[in-house]
This record gives sequence, C-alpha cells and structure tokens, in this order.
Amino acid sequence: MDGKLTLEKIGSLAGVSRATVSRVINNHPNIRKDVRQRVLQVIAETGYQPNQAARSLASKRTGLLGLVIPRLIQALFTDLYYPRLIQGISQACNESGHTLALFIFHTDEEEQQLAAQVLRQGFLDGLIIAGMHFSDPLNQLLLSEKPVLVIGEPLAYPQASFVDADNRLGAYTAVAHLISLGHQRIATITGRLDMAAGQQRRQGYLDALTEHGLPIDEQLIVAGDFEQEKAYQGTLDLLPHQPDAIFVASDSMALSTLRALADAGLQVPKDVAVVGYDDLMAEETAVPLINPPLTTIRQPIHRMGVQAVQTLLDIIKNPHTPPRRVILPTELIIRQSCGAVQ
Repeated sequence: MDGKLTLEKIGSLAGVSRATVSRVINNHPNIRKDVRQRVLQVIAETGYQPNQAARSLASKRTGLLGLVIPRLIQALFTDLYYPRLIQGISQACNESGHTLALFIFHTDEEEQQLAAQVLRQGFLDGLIIAGMHFSDPLNQLLLSEKPVLVIGEPLAYPQASFVDADNRLGAYTAVAHLISLGHQRIATITGRLDMAAGQQRRQGYLDALTEHGLPIDEQLIVAGDFEQEKAYQGTLDLLPHQPDAIFVASDSMALSTLRALADAGLQVPKDVAVVGYDDLMAEETAVPLINPPLTTIRQPIHRMGVQAVQTLLDIIKNPHTPPRRVILPTELIIRQSCGAVQ
C-alpha cells in the first residue's frame, strides 16, 4: 500500500478526474454507477485512506456534535436526570458515527465565553442544549444560523427546534390521580419557573385542581427550583397548612420531601401522600432504597437523548425546513407513596 497516494493518482488509475474521485469519496449523488464502482474498486485495491481533515473541509462537516448543559458542574452530578440523558445522547452519537463534545461549566462567566466561542467558530456540526433557562446567555445561540436543538421547550423562541416530554399533561395526570384517591388539599413543590419544565408542570397542577373543582391555595405552592435543599425546606414550610398530598416537580426533590416528612414525624402515605416526576428511581436496585417506593410520572429521559441527536442530524441534513417540535408522552407509575398500592 502506498501511503503517498493522492486523489490525482487514484483518478489516473480509475480513468477519471481528481474532482470525480473527490465526489465519489464524499458520496456526491450525481455520479454514474459504473464510475463510482470503478473508483471504489481502485480505492479498495490500493488501500487508499482519504484525509479526514481534507474531507471535512470539502464537506464543511466535522462529524462533531456539541452538548451544552447550562448548569454548574456541581448540579450536574447530583441530579440523576443528566447522566441518563447523556447516556441516550452518547448512544445515538455512537450509532450515527458522530463524536460528542460535552461542555460543562464552573462559573456563569465560562458559559458566556462558550456562547461567544461557538458563535465565532465553526468546529461543531450542530449543538444540543439541555436544561436552558430563560435568561441563559446561551439563548443567543438560538438566533444564530448554526444547527441547534434544545431539550426542553424554549418558550420565548418559537423559531427554535426542541425535544421535550409533555410536562403539563404529566403533572395534570399526577394531580388528577391524587384527586381520584380522595385528596383535597394537594400542595406542590415547583421546579424552576424560569424554565419551561417548571412552568408547565406548575400549570398542569393548576389545571387539574381547576378542572376538578378544587380551590387554588397559594399557601400550598412553594418553590423548590429543582434543588434538594430547597425542596426539603419547602416541605417543612407546607406542613402548617396541612396538605394531605404533595405533588413534587422532580424525583430528586421528592426524595427530600420524603426525608422532610419523616423528620417531621409524618408517615407517607398515611399522613401525606407524595407523587414525584421523572421516574429516576426505576432501576430495580434503586426502588427498594426509597421508603415508601415513589409514585411518579415517568418521562422517557433516555429516549429524549436519542431523539435529540436524531432530530439534530435531520436539521443538519435539511436546514431549510420548519422548526422541529417533538413532544414525547409521559406515564403515571403507581407505587406505595400515593396510597393507591398497599
């Protein structure tokens, strides 16, 4: 095998021009079948290896996808949502032959620097942004020409493509289930209200109360911001108002709610029923560690990661098409914490 083989030499051996060899290597559609086969046969016989950097320059593709998680690095490894999401994204990248670059931050300043860098440079074929909030510096990327896919609906950017679960309907289903069990004073611990997931899950809670004729009591609504410490304190703050059930907008926060109720001497579900959101504890090894096992809304986190990559690749391939809006279904998973299972 000759390591000095060039496109010109391959073209000479195949009886075609250098440009034709280049088009064959880059899978150009307008090549006669017999010409393509002849060029590929010469490549196979000579062992020619196309220069990947040159191919990237020619096709304007690098095979590199970026994943940005606009959260401080400490939060990334304390919320089980993100490892499962990253697993789905990386699996889809591997299956499609793409390389994944993960961007995480220690400070807000680092995030701002990345936004400017991505806008200025073209080393990524496309970008996935997970967990964006409304004032995030990365919002400016949604206005750029770079292919971008958001996980979580960007409410202020209708022109942006996104993949999400049906947050409002999921929350509605959770609260409606508690109402069907006879609960009347249903509280909620919300997620971040500067994120679509937080807003939509809160709205689903409100919709369920309204449609079932229950009053909305602002004293039964506290902010948890998807943070465990805030959820613990928020649970304690709710207790003077005597809720008989609590819908918690994430499983990570729901674990803190269970702990706070236990520390207050209350039994779940006898004294207070609890329903979470995510089904992060679905693994057989995790469920027995939670007492009682948590009723929750299952969102397809791994599938969202896979779908995000597939949708982004379609955007890269077909850039001049309408925004993609993919909303995946959720499912109520009934366990002991709501009182429906003994």
